[in-house]
Amino acid sequence: MTIIGVGLIGGSLGLAAKKKKAVKQVVGFGRRRGALHKAVSLNAIDRYFLSLPKAVKEADLIVLATPVGTFEKLCRAIGPHLQEGAVVTDVGSVKGDLVARLEKALPAQVHFVGGHPIAGAEKSGVLAASGTLFQGARTLLTPNAQTDRKALKRIAALWKAVGSKVSEVDPFDHDRILGLASHLPHLVAYALMETLTHPRVAGLNPVNYSAGGFRDFTRIAASSAEMWRDIFLYNKDAMVEAIDLYQECLEKLKKQIISEKGEDLLQTLEHAKSVRLKTSS
Repeated sequence: MTIIGVGLIGGSLGLAAKKKKAVKQVVGFGRRRGALHKAVSLNAIDRYFLSLPKAVKEADLIVLATPVGTFEKLCRAIGPHLQEGAVVTDVGSVKGDLVARLEKALPAQVHFVGGHPIAGAEKSGVLAASGTLFQGARTLLTPNAQTDRKALKRIAALWKAVGSKVSEVDPFDHDRILGLASHLPHLVAYALMETLTHPRVAGLNPVNYSAGGFRDFTRIAASSAEMWRDIFLYNKDAMVEAIDLYQECLEKLKKQIISEKGEDLLQTLEHAKSVRLKTSS
């Protein structure tokens, strides 16, 4: 298995796959020799290359673990160097028509299977990697009509081996679901940080008076800005839909506060509370 991008997710997959003996050897590729050397010392990979063709030459499984905006370029770059029957998968948070585009970017004798482990942390880099990151977490596979079934089974087996609960979902349904459940919360966290540093209130230094609730809510705003930029842009349609729905809910709350309709406001808050309690139970 060759992992392109040995950071939090790629490094964690390498650690878990090696621990469970799910693959014979793990090869890493990245831009920085120091980080790759550290990945070897952490046992996340067995060896590494700074040359992409060399990194994938003998691999029968390639994992794209870089920002989603790099996937198409990477597939075109590695395609000529892949052996027949090789399987390429990813860990990206956006699928939709990107799945079909990546299939087209690869040679006909190479198979692509879209994958997305719903696991992570606000910290990035291989130093944050953990061999138990995927234990009990859900991994979504996003096959389409062109997906090779044997390749799909291989990728499902890999994620099950590292402790994931594997489900299949349509690529476009994936983006709408994750747009609401994952991408929107990250966007809101970033927006809240922007709000509290807005010029109209910056002089009050509200961040200096924040407590646990603020820290819990905005923790994910410390995530990789490059990664989330790509996710927001590549999942544009689902993000716009999610933002519209969120703005609609905010507007309802705003009107209830302005009109001082305490009972209506209480009903809205109680409903939200009940949903959250059911989610955490």
